[in-house]
Amino acid sequence: MSRMVQIPLTRPQWIILTLLVLSVTINYIDRGSLSAADKYLQIDFGMDTEQRGQVYSAFFAGYAGLMLVAGWLVDRFDVNRVLAVGFMLWTTAILFTGAASGMAMLLVLRVLLGAGESVAYPAYSKILAGSYHETQRGFANAAIDAGSKIGPAMSLLAGGLLMEKFGWRTFFYAMGGLSFLWMIPWFLMVPKGGRLIPAAVGRVPTMMEICRQRAAWGTFLGLFGGNYAWYFLLTWIPGYFRLARHYSQHEVAIFGSIPLWVTAASTLSSGLISDRLIARGWDASKVRKSFLGTGVLGATIMLPAALVDDATVSLILICVASMAIGIESSNVWATTQRMAGPWAAGRWTGMQNLAGNIPGIIAPWFTGWVVKVSGGSFKAAFVAATVMLLISFVGYVLVVPKVEPIDWEA
Repeated sequence: MSRMVQIPLTRPQWIILTLLVLSVTINYIDRGSLSAADKYLQIDFGMDTEQRGQVYSAFFAGYAGLMLVAGWLVDRFDVNRVLAVGFMLWTTAILFTGAASGMAMLLVLRVLLGAGESVAYPAYSKILAGSYHETQRGFANAAIDAGSKIGPAMSLLAGGLLMEKFGWRTFFYAMGGLSFLWMIPWFLMVPKGGRLIPAAVGRVPTMMEICRQRAAWGTFLGLFGGNYAWYFLLTWIPGYFRLARHYSQHEVAIFGSIPLWVTAASTLSSGLISDRLIARGWDASKVRKSFLGTGVLGATIMLPAALVDDATVSLILICVASMAIGIESSNVWATTQRMAGPWAAGRWTGMQNLAGNIPGIIAPWFTGWVVKVSGGSFKAAFVAATVMLLISFVGYVLVVPKVEPIDWEA
């Protein structure tokens, strides 16, 4: 094994990474906050589980629908500015959610929220692929991924408790207003001295050329299946604990957030471990694929969670599945960035995220529908998520070949 040098992050890298982690944390607080308000949507607007599922799915219609455009934008323009514009759009949408007067307005605002957030992950990939070394990307991606888990955990825990005390509308007004503060350090510290990403010296491949790569289709399939399970948990865990396990709103806020904290800790530690292994000479391809495969396969333990009678055992099993999801998600984008390189990272990520977020449209609605027609049972929803995890395993382990940089000039 040939050892790589473990390169520590520089001060500018730490600043950028910190701001990216903050942005994705806000991103996921915003997208997960409506799930924390599930009870109030039922009370204030009289929406049943199918209708609430439709509202949750509306976010992904805007998110996935603009993903290809988002990938093109971050490759074409200054990635720092593109991310800032998207941030302003999604923060404005969350602010006005507090003033929603009915289901139609909620649907529109969720689509706008998704449209603004669509630029986030293509921008993150563009920045990390061009400014962070291979032995830094596992941790950098894992830190961002941890933010995506801490966000909904905070939304469910703090958001649920604050909504209980001050009302759900007040929470959205406060969250939207405070989120704008992120723009201050981003504009003051990041664009100064020019773009973070140096001008590309290689040829930027077209989307059609990316589609000709077997590896691309493996990552599309892998994220498609993995995200179905993740979005199922993200949008319906509060409802599952409240409706199927009969937790109170207070208990949902506390216990329902635990799997998300577990996922955050798991992804951060997994990212660090994968970087250390590669730096010590382990084959980068085997490391990335092992973490991906082990994670999605281990997450299938979520199925027994729906079958056991004891609510505490169900929570423990969901926590174990969440830990496995963290193992997988820590290496998703590091794998893509290694193969795509800085010239294709934005477009590839946009295409992969499009495939990976179609389940975001399906899972929340399907779960709401199946719970409604089954008289409150979540068992079929857990079965569907488990099948999707197996599909993800096929994509990451069997379809993706060796994880190596692609020579776009050839």
